[in-house]
Amino acid sequence: MKRKKRKHLIFCLCLMIAAAPVAGMVCPAVCAAQSEETGKNKNEPGSLYALSACLVDADSGRILFEKEGDVRRANASTTKILTLIVTLENADLDETVTVSEYAARQPDVQLNICTGEEYRLRDLCYSLMLESHNDSAVAIAEHVGGSVEGFAKLMNEKAAQIGCTNSHFVTPNGLDAEDGEGFHGTTAEDLAHILCYCIEKSEKKDAFLEITGTPTYSFTDLSGKRSFTCNNHNVFLNMMEGALTGKTGFTGDAGYCYVGAVKQDDRTFVAALLGCGWPNNKTYKWSDMKKLMEFAFSNYHYMDIAEPDVRLETVCVKNGADPSFQLKPDMELQALMESRPVCVLKADWEKTEVIYDYPRSLNAPVQKGEILGQAEYYLEGECVDEIPVTAGKTVESRDFLWFFTFVWKRYRL
Repeated sequence: MKRKKRKHLIFCLCLMIAAAPVAGMVCPAVCAAQSEETGKNKNEPGSLYALSACLVDADSGRILFEKEGDVRRANASTTKILTLIVTLENADLDETVTVSEYAARQPDVQLNICTGEEYRLRDLCYSLMLESHNDSAVAIAEHVGGSVEGFAKLMNEKAAQIGCTNSHFVTPNGLDAEDGEGFHGTTAEDLAHILCYCIEKSEKKDAFLEITGTPTYSFTDLSGKRSFTCNNHNVFLNMMEGALTGKTGFTGDAGYCYVGAVKQDDRTFVAALLGCGWPNNKTYKWSDMKKLMEFAFSNYHYMDIAEPDVRLETVCVKNGADPSFQLKPDMELQALMESRPVCVLKADWEKTEVIYDYPRSLNAPVQKGEILGQAEYYLEGECVDEIPVTAGKTVESRDFLWFFTFVWKRYRL
């Protein structure tokens, strides 16, 4: 009996000794997870499904995050944001569009318009953006540009005007295609900047937002014989507070794509996603979009980067005429600068700098209010604002009359 108790005691002691080092150890998988979390850079939104992604401040056009943002890829029906803005800027929406045979035989998705039918251009624009109809896109392009090729020329010119130099558009509907200059495609950066233009800078931005934000739209052909109802397939409009606009897309080459904008209070962000999964991963784009927008609204806020109570260094003015007729080698004037806020959208980790660029000495004459230079405000090395530095008073030069008066006053006494 005693022998059994002794064996049991020895067994327990062995278990305790064996368990002692284990208590201080952590599972390798846990270590890896902790390391990944600790090493996660706070200025990035985390992993994304999209092959290419870009997040942009819509107001300034500044890129806040990108993943292979400059790689050109097929972009499917996200092309139609450019098709719409080119149409709005080059045609009257009350014009009549006659359907060609070529437009009528476009592949799905279709409105199923027929050769020779007539439609109001406005109605086809809703068909284009809400249901993404490919036949409507071609009918619009032929009407506005004279041909698909003519309209593609307008698209490429507009993209270049916006500053999107790494894109090439062949079709108005975004179907996979190529011509002598390359394949139809764009980059996530260019696509995001195109949408920024559509909602911020274009004179037709209100019409663009009205069309792309409409939930449901009904119309008939001009004969009144056929009626249609289009429903907005941009479900992200109901996924996040402040969702303004956007466009989905899918082709075999492009995969699932999306470009959209969200506005909350005084901040508007645009995100573009290319190659964001293939069937059956249709929802990846929504996951990526939420991640980018949550990252943007959590971290980027408007801040005043102006330095308070700045007193600039004085400027020495050589050959200045002293009003009291003292023969001084230099006059001094105070450099002045307008005191106003310099508000920029920034994250806590982004660096700012102010450079006061004006001469500390110059030659007379100098007029009060004359611009001497500027205060330059930098965000992450990029100049975001400038405030003029001006002369605080007038300093005349020592001319003949000043010297005559100086001599007369001195020797008269």
